[in-house]
Amino acid sequence: MKMGKTEVHAETRSSRRESNPPTSALSAPPREKNSGWETKNLADLCDVVGGGTPPKDKPAFYSGDIPWATVRDMRQDVITETEFRITKDAVKSSATNIIPSGNVVIATRVGLGKVCLLGQDTAINQDLRGIVPRSEKTLAVRYLYWWLKSIADVIVAEGTGATVQGVKLPFVKSLPVPVPQLAEQQRIVGLLDEAFEGLATAKANAEKNLQNARALFESHLQSVFTQRGPGWVEKKLEDIADADCSLSYGIVQPGEEFDEGMPIVRPTDLTTKVIRLGGLKRIDPKLAGGYKRTALQGGELLLCVRGSTGVVSIASPELVGANVTRGIVPIRFNRSLLLPEFGFYLISGGPVQSQIREKTYGTALMQINIRDLRLISLSIPPLKEQKTIAANLESLHEETQNLARLYEQKLAALAELKKSLLHQAFSGEL
Repeated sequence: MKMGKTEVHAETRSSRRESNPPTSALSAPPREKNSGWETKNLADLCDVVGGGTPPKDKPAFYSGDIPWATVRDMRQDVITETEFRITKDAVKSSATNIIPSGNVVIATRVGLGKVCLLGQDTAINQDLRGIVPRSEKTLAVRYLYWWLKSIADVIVAEGTGATVQGVKLPFVKSLPVPVPQLAEQQRIVGLLDEAFEGLATAKANAEKNLQNARALFESHLQSVFTQRGPGWVEKKLEDIADADCSLSYGIVQPGEEFDEGMPIVRPTDLTTKVIRLGGLKRIDPKLAGGYKRTALQGGELLLCVRGSTGVVSIASPELVGANVTRGIVPIRFNRSLLLPEFGFYLISGGPVQSQIREKTYGTALMQINIRDLRLISLSIPPLKEQKTIAANLESLHEETQNLARLYEQKLAALAELKKSLLHQAFSGEL
C-alpha cells in the first residue's frame, strides 16, 4: 500500500520509560496456550506516521478536497467525514501526511488513547498518528485496530504533560504487539466484530431507554408549570425571596485548598439534587469575611449563574456555615409564599429555565446578571397545592432516578464486558 508524504518530525528519544511500555500492562500471551504467537514491537510491523497543521494564516489551504482529520473527527469507529479539507499545497508546505484509506489512526496527544479507522485517504494533524502495517500477510489492519483498542487505557496511563497529556514516539513504536498466525488474527477479528456489533446494539438501546426515562420526567415537569389552575399568581424571584436572602453572588476568589477549612460549593459540584459535605473543597475561612450574605443555613436552592446556567441543587442541612463561589446564588424562599420543596421543581421547570436561557450571555463563559435573575417571573399556586405537586413530582423523580441508575449500571456493565472481551482476545483466551 503506497504511503503518502513520509513523516518529517522525528521525536528525540528520551527516557527508558518513554521507550518501553510497562510489561505488567502489556505482557506477551502465554506460549503454552498460544502456539504460533509471537510478540513484536509495533515499529517492526508498521510505519508510524505523524501529522501536522497547515498554516492557519493561509485560508486558501483549507479550501481543498483532501480530508484533514483532528481528534474532533474521531466520533465514530470509522472516520468518514472531517471538519476541514485541505489542498495539495497545504500538504506540501506542512508536516502533515496522508494516511491511506482503511488504516488506523490513534490520538497520542489531545484525545489520548482514541483509536479509529479511516474511511478514505486522510491527512492528519499533529495530535494523531497513522499506524500502517507493512504487510497485511503479517498483520491484519482490523486485528491491529482491535488490539490498539484493547490497550487504550495503557496508552492513557503513560501520558505526560502539564497542560495536555501525551505520549512520545519511542513509546508508541516500542508497544509490544501479540501476533498470531494470520488465520488466527482473522478468527479473532470475526469474533470481536460480531460481539461488538451486539454490544453496540445493547448500548444504543440502554442509552435510548435512559434518555426516554429522563424525557418522561421533563415532559411531566413541563406540563405541571404550563397548565396552571385557578389561584396561581405571578411573582418575581426577588419578591418571594426570604427577607435575609439577598440573592447575591458568592466568593469571587476562594483561593487554594485549606486543611480543615470552610466548605465551599462550586458550580462543578452541582451534579446531584442534594449537595452534601463530602468531597467539597475547603478554603481559608478568612476569605469568606466579605461574603456573609451567601453563608449557607442549609436547605437553600443553589442556582448556577456562570457556566451551566440554570442548574439547580439543594444544600443539605450539614452545610450550615459553608459558602458558595461566584458562580452560584443561594436562594431561600419566604415560606409563607413558596415551599422550598416546590421551589426546586419550579426553578427546574421549563418556563423558568427558558427565562434563564434568554438572559444568559457570553461566549467563552456563559453567565446571567443578578439584576436579570431577580426579575425572573415565577408562577405560584396556593401553598396546599404546592405541597401536593411537590410530593407527586418527588415520587416521579425518584422513580426516574431508579430507572436511570438501572440503565447507567447496564451501560457500565457493557463497557466492562467490552474490556474483558478485548483482554481475552489478545491473551489467547477467546
